[in-house]
Amino acid sequence: MAGQKSKRSRKRRKPDAAPRAVASQRRDERQQRDHTARRQDQRANRQLGTEGERPPSPFGFPVAEIAIFAGMVAVIVWLIEGGTAVIVVGLTVCTLGVLEVTAREHFSGYRSHTMLLAAIPAVAIGIGVVSLIGERNNRAPYLIAVAAPVFALLFWFLRKRFLSARQARVARPPAPPAP
Repeated sequence: MAGQKSKRSRKRRKPDAAPRAVASQRRDERQQRDHTARRQDQRANRQLGTEGERPPSPFGFPVAEIAIFAGMVAVIVWLIEGGTAVIVVGLTVCTLGVLEVTAREHFSGYRSHTMLLAAIPAVAIGIGVVSLIGERNNRAPYLIAVAAPVFALLFWFLRKRFLSARQARVARPPAPPAP
């Protein structure tokens, strides 16, 4: 019996069966590389959401946040005491604060605020048109004729500008802050 070789039968794995539960270092490395490459592709093609760190304030302290807060305080004062000047100043200051934050984030490629940045000048022009026309019954055609092209043109320009800024931010992310 010593001369006979024992024959073992080997089970062959079916082609559609899952891989063995035994860890393979090469397989783990390959899966990790594939996962990282997929994440980088998704990140590079993403257009919405934030990318990287929020851009710092150019003033060194939070001017926009203070302006937004001051505008909210003015609106509360207007609700309590009234007065046209208080609400106009409060809304203007709040709008300028919001405009500063959104423009900073938009033009740095951090987050898209295309619609808001295009709407603010279009609304301002619409207010000017209503002021010039005065009290007429049908102001809507004039508003649409003036504000809609302004909005569309600004939207196109701002979207194009954001996409180029986002591409630059993704291709060359900013350096991490020094300790």
